[in-house]
Amino acid sequence: MQFCRHYLSVVLSGDRSGRLMKYDPASKQVEVLVSNLAFPNGVALSKDGSSILLAETTSCRILRYWIKTSKAGTLEVFAQLRGFPDNIKRSPRGGYWVGMHSKREKLSELLFSYPWTGNVLLKLPFDITKLQSTLSRYRGGGFAVRLGENGDVLEVFEDDDGNRLKSVSEIMEKDGELWIGSVNLPFAGRCEI
Repeated sequence: MQFCRHYLSVVLSGDRSGRLMKYDPASKQVEVLVSNLAFPNGVALSKDGSSILLAETTSCRILRYWIKTSKAGTLEVFAQLRGFPDNIKRSPRGGYWVGMHSKREKLSELLFSYPWTGNVLLKLPFDITKLQSTLSRYRGGGFAVRLGENGDVLEVFEDDDGNRLKSVSEIMEKDGELWIGSVNLPFAGRCEI
């Protein structure tokens, strides 16, 4: 439960202290490649090794950091999503699967547009995890999207009734099946595609 409390604090406060870093095992040095990120989360190396994709959860987007080509060292928005991305993995059929914690609704847009409102909520004398639990009933269940190599949405995997998948933290495709993980559920799901 403590992890959940910290996660909510980071999101609600508008914290932008996230970074993408590179470690050089030969020199044992760490270099900050990108800073000022809003809750960076999952990362995936592109198939050709030219870029890294990373989920920026609070901003509901996937970013691309170029490590090779003439664009090396630059950052761009790869995909703007309709929910909060968590982890990202390459799909064997091409593109990337992104686990989505939940959809982004009007209330979250308001809270994230004005971080002071989230900071006020964090100072109130009640358990923020109970508020999150209550809000989750209205925002629907988790889902996943498969993005193409250019950031376009190729597929959406969604729990139709919203009762089984409260959030999707990770999704991995293997041998014609999707394996689904969630930080909120004590089991992993499996679905044939």
